[in-house]
Amino acid sequence: MRIIDANGIGLHVADQGPQDASAVVFANSLGTDLRLWDALLPHLPDGLRLVRYDKRGHGLSEAPPGPYSIGQLADDATGLIETLGLRQPVFVGLSIGGLIGQELAARRPELLRALVISNSAAKIGTATMWRERIAGIRKGGLDVMAAPTMERWFSPAFRATAELAMWQRMLERQPAAGYIACCEAIAAADLREQTAALSLPVQVIAGSLDGSTPPELVRATADMIPDARYDEIAGAGHLPCVEAAADYAAILTRFLKEIGHV
Repeated sequence: MRIIDANGIGLHVADQGPQDASAVVFANSLGTDLRLWDALLPHLPDGLRLVRYDKRGHGLSEAPPGPYSIGQLADDATGLIETLGLRQPVFVGLSIGGLIGQELAARRPELLRALVISNSAAKIGTATMWRERIAGIRKGGLDVMAAPTMERWFSPAFRATAELAMWQRMLERQPAAGYIACCEAIAAADLREQTAALSLPVQVIAGSLDGSTPPELVRATADMIPDARYDEIAGAGHLPCVEAAADYAAILTRFLKEIGHV
């Protein structure tokens, strides 16, 4: 793991696998860091270059003052791809990471081989909903929303395990200012028009028990993209790469093979 300069800020990056191999870039959800993908990586084919990073305001990346925009976060991803010299990676974005991927694919389609939109949509929630969340965090910190967030993120079965505490602590320990700045980015984002015009290969993934981006919302985004594939993981919540890593990897691996990326 290391820090790279991308779009003028320091991004925390994990870059593993052969440097000249087909690359896959993973962008995390709101309130998580690059460890989100730890359970998934062992299930993926050998020989890939796997790049994970903490978006601005999260993990060990810089947290400059907000508000942020999805365009700014997409420019960070562009800077990462160019700084690392990645040649047309597949971009896998979950939740806000999916918004970043959609914006990146619309702005710089030549940079990407394909896009995976996971547990995300072209528009997520309402501005009022996000303003209320931001107000709550400013008043009481991230701790006040940690428990209800776990209910939206994970299935009842996963919430009964000891591992849940790790994810709640990960959320609680994110920089509150960075989390709020990313909430502001989501609140302002409406990518429906540009996402409907995407022409690169797209795989969309949902969790049947996702309380943050319900499968019908995710499916609606898949339906607006020509030739997009849609898969729903039964029994999984908002972070299926955690709860159902093998199933998630099977979908991603099939997609990478179909587009000749592995």
